[in-house]
Amino acid sequence: MLLHDTGLVYGRYLRQSLRSRFALLFGVLMPLLYLLFFGPLLTDLPLGGDGSSWQLLVPGLLMQLGLFGASFAGFAVILENGQGVLERMRVTPVRRLALLLGRVLRDATVFAFQAVLLVLAAVAMGLRAPLPGVLIGFVFVALLTLSLAALSYALAMKVRTPQEFGPAVNALTMPSMLLSGLMLPMTLGPAWLDVLSHLMPFRYLVDAVRDAYVGHYATAHMLYGTLVTVALTALSVTVGTRVFRTAGA
Repeated sequence: MLLHDTGLVYGRYLRQSLRSRFALLFGVLMPLLYLLFFGPLLTDLPLGGDGSSWQLLVPGLLMQLGLFGASFAGFAVILENGQGVLERMRVTPVRRLALLLGRVLRDATVFAFQAVLLVLAAVAMGLRAPLPGVLIGFVFVALLTLSLAALSYALAMKVRTPQEFGPAVNALTMPSMLLSGLMLPMTLGPAWLDVLSHLMPFRYLVDAVRDAYVGHYATAHMLYGTLVTVALTALSVTVGTRVFRTAGA
């Protein structure tokens, strides 16, 4: 029944996303702008590590896509709460856990579509990466999207207005982007900044995806990235599930 209910919720929200094609394309606009206007500036610069500048930049842009897209997903829950949609869904036989899982799976699906567009544009710009590495990158960032979307929905259930939600998310996403080395490897900065960045979980995901894009799969970065991703996913889904089950009880 949980799978059936999740499928119903997933289908409902996926149809909503498909009807809003402008939103689908607009979500990938910012990473595309970085790709088009920032990427060429890095060509032939000594950025450290293996691979080309595109193999360093594109994994960071994929992570940026998942970070910002999923972190602001909770706005939809705030709107539904205000309109009474969520309350009406709670009184149906659909399980409350399915209300969360259907949403986050929709978000992961939307990310996959946007990520493919971004990688295709990057290939046209000069990216050359092994197909297994690209697919591994998709898996990492899809799990990141799922995790952050679950946390975003949980936060949205705790706040009442978009004015409370927006600043809280911004306060978390901006330091995460700056300290994770999404645009450039943190090893290019001073030692204290590199050390500080290791306290940010997303740093390990970025390093793992960059290794995958140069064809290095059995590395310490890949191991740490996998462990952090699994732990973050488990924690996020657990928190989101608990909030959805107790909300309105």
